[in-house]
Amino acid sequence: MKRILLSLLVIVSHKSVAQIATINDTIVLSRTQAEALFLEKNISLISEKLNIDIADAQLIQAKLWPNPTLSVGEINLWHNATAEQLPALWGNFGKTSQVNAELEQLIQTAGKRKKLIAMEKVGVDIAKEYFKAFLRNLKVEFRGKLTELQYTQEQQAVYKKQLSSMQILLKAYSNQVAQGNIGRGEYIRLKASELQFLKEISDLRKENNSLQKELKILMNLPGTSYIKLTQDGFVPNNKNLDNINLVNLIASAVENRPDMKVIKLGNDYNDNKYKYEKAMRTPDLTLGLTYDRGSSTMVDFVGVGFALDLPFFNRNQGNIKAAKIAIAQGKLLTEEKTISVQSEVLQAYEDLMVTKKLYDSVEANYESDLDKLLESYRKNFMQRNTSMLEFLDFVDAYLDNKSILLNSKKDLNKNLEELRYISGQEIN
Repeated sequence: MKRILLSLLVIVSHKSVAQIATINDTIVLSRTQAEALFLEKNISLISEKLNIDIADAQLIQAKLWPNPTLSVGEINLWHNATAEQLPALWGNFGKTSQVNAELEQLIQTAGKRKKLIAMEKVGVDIAKEYFKAFLRNLKVEFRGKLTELQYTQEQQAVYKKQLSSMQILLKAYSNQVAQGNIGRGEYIRLKASELQFLKEISDLRKENNSLQKELKILMNLPGTSYIKLTQDGFVPNNKNLDNINLVNLIASAVENRPDMKVIKLGNDYNDNKYKYEKAMRTPDLTLGLTYDRGSSTMVDFVGVGFALDLPFFNRNQGNIKAAKIAIAQGKLLTEEKTISVQSEVLQAYEDLMVTKKLYDSVEANYESDLDKLLESYRKNFMQRNTSMLEFLDFVDAYLDNKSILLNSKKDLNKNLEELRYISGQEIN
């Protein structure tokens, strides 16, 4: 029994170690590599892309001709005394049998089939633009989460560095307190700062966990993996931002943005729909070929015929009027959307320039100088040349400034991504 229990404990411990090893499966990625995985593996994108295949299938269906119709009737399986004798169909069978067969083919007139195909072709183009719009929306969400993850990683690094430094001070102060050289009040004050750092790191870890979950779903990665992003691309290339041509950007957005293209393609669809509805005024023609045995003056009668609706009452007036109104409505929507796109691009550009101005106002060496000054304060504090109040005040100011610098980088990234999204262009 003891051996069995020991074996079970060994198995459980091995499983636990294996689980920990799996959970700690860290994947180090750059933004470019992460986006490549997202574009390749995102399930929503794969699913949405199938709508293009559906639209292609509908186009194939529109190109097909209507099937001919075969009708067979008036077959008698018995006979009576009044039945006339007819030549046998085969052998001795069918001397008193009657049969009627009709073959009909619908012929669409006024180019209805071509007009329907033209509508479905526009439908394929609309499906492609809907996919681009879906990708555009999902991509801006994905990139925003990458930026947030990079930001939380940087924030954690800042607080972990300060925590490590504070714990070294606490260890030194603990020895001094034990020797009676320093009052316990100063030690407690440092301990409070340590707890504050631990709280900040804990909050950042929770935020990181939430971002990990969302990014793993977007990239279709195993739930046990852990994403670590390099800092490449966290700060955009500032020189390229100066070369943005606002006029060209607005014109390109109006011309190429997927949602704008969908509206324009909708207008093309409405034009084709109007032509199709006008064609529906013309009745379709049904041609028929009839074979009749035993019910006419001929034993084997073969005849041809045709059928069509007489457009006395219904000339498709209502559908034609609705299609014409849809064309006018589409033009109004296009005009409104154009103004909206132009305004959106202008606002996104101006927001980016405001953020860039703030980022540019920070001197190139300011952050490194800030780190050096903190180290100087720490050394002076250890040597008792600086009071605890001065030291902790500077640490707070240092963290505030670090936060401002990180936020300015994050905002610059987000505003650039917003301009990319609004303009529909991959601005470098």
